[in-house]
Amino acid sequence: MNLSRNKLYTLLLTACIAGYIWLFIGLSQQHAQSKTEACFIKKITNIPCPSCGSTRSILSLLQGNLMEAFYINPMGFLIAFILLLCPIWIVVDVITKRNTLFNFYQKTETYLKRPLFAIPLILLVIINWIWNITKGL
Repeated sequence: MNLSRNKLYTLLLTACIAGYIWLFIGLSQQHAQSKTEACFIKKITNIPCPSCGSTRSILSLLQGNLMEAFYINPMGFLIAFILLLCPIWIVVDVITKRNTLFNFYQKTETYLKRPLFAIPLILLVIINWIWNITKGL
């Protein structure tokens, strides 16, 4: 994908803000003891997607329950890391007028196009998906 630096940073910040809002909603529902299914794939097919449970995983992380978070969905760790790191990295890049995140993104995208890296990552996502299905998320 050919994104400019500004478009990438805007997209990442927007996604992070949406993630923070979604986590706030999840925390609110957790305290109100209500449960809302958010996954459209699961609503339509009744089969969880590979990322089903990521919100609950991050909420468990926030409460310090690492094992529970991992059991719910290991992708929660990656998503939480991205939610924490990206805004800080973008602010540092903007303040210092550098492109370190943008350069990292471009290099990562190049590596992920190679079968040596893409195939194992795709297999990990498929394994996680199978695990979500067998857990009955």
